[in-house]
Amino acid sequence: MTGDQVRVVTAGETMMLVAPTGPGRLRHAGALSASAGGAESNVAIGLSRLGVCSRWLGAVGDDEPGQLVLHRIRAEGVDTGAVIVDPTRPTALYLREQVAGATRVYYYRRGSAGSALAPGCLDPAVLDGAEVLHLSGITAALSESCAGFVDWLLDQAHQRGLLVSYDVNYRSRLWAPEAARAATEAVLDRVDLLLVGHEEARALWGWDDDTALDRLAERGPAETVLKRGARGCVALIDGVRHEVDGFAVTEVDPIGAGDAFAAGYLAARLAGAEPADRLRTANAMGAFCVQSHGDYEGLPSRAELEAFTDQREDLGR
Repeated sequence: MTGDQVRVVTAGETMMLVAPTGPGRLRHAGALSASAGGAESNVAIGLSRLGVCSRWLGAVGDDEPGQLVLHRIRAEGVDTGAVIVDPTRPTALYLREQVAGATRVYYYRRGSAGSALAPGCLDPAVLDGAEVLHLSGITAALSESCAGFVDWLLDQAHQRGLLVSYDVNYRSRLWAPEAARAATEAVLDRVDLLLVGHEEARALWGWDDDTALDRLAERGPAETVLKRGARGCVALIDGVRHEVDGFAVTEVDPIGAGDAFAAGYLAARLAGAEPADRLRTANAMGAFCVQSHGDYEGLPSRAELEAFTDQREDLGR
């Protein structure tokens, strides 16, 4: 998509991801794989695979993990031209293992290049011409300067009339529920599209599905979407409630499903799809993603997504 106009800008930290090549504890792994992992870059990759030109903003160290991150994301057609390469800080590390069917993650992000993102660290012109800015709650959890970076980006996006998409993306390894709740509530009046998981709503506010949807929508977002995993999703869009069932699939790896959902919703919205179709596309992206290992590796192309959504059989030959 070289030369295409960037339509969606995402911003946040992407780490080098290291994981065993099969299920089991890291300590017993005979072989490890290296990849890139980050919520916002996952969304950018998902959009790129669906034919939507996207740009990822972030920072990596001037090191081999940083080069790995840049190469992997750039190879997916995502614009990485504005990414900061910091010679004084390392690229963050993300370890993952799957034990007894449960996925465990370990972060090494303190002092990383990504954790040093701050207001004004990038030329705000990187947003010029775009239609959407997508952020997640993970970024503000990394450091005080990162929280300021999110606030600054929100202001820059509003000055340019961009639609702001925000995924709560609560990570209990990064901050307490009270802090995550306060940070989310502080930005709601500047968010147009809010994405939140039903488990997050329960963990942060103690609300059930309907209560979460109504109360969060009251805070400002014109589009509030509650993700319910295999059960699909429910949304309030311009005051109208929409509920769409999920897809029955065999889950292999749940990591990245929420990011895939966000990419599907945004791609459908940019294509002018009606609310129910946006939600169905988002559900399909999430369902497609969980059938493969990796943060983004299993994300579909436009043709694959359409075949899956229409439930057309693909013989693969």
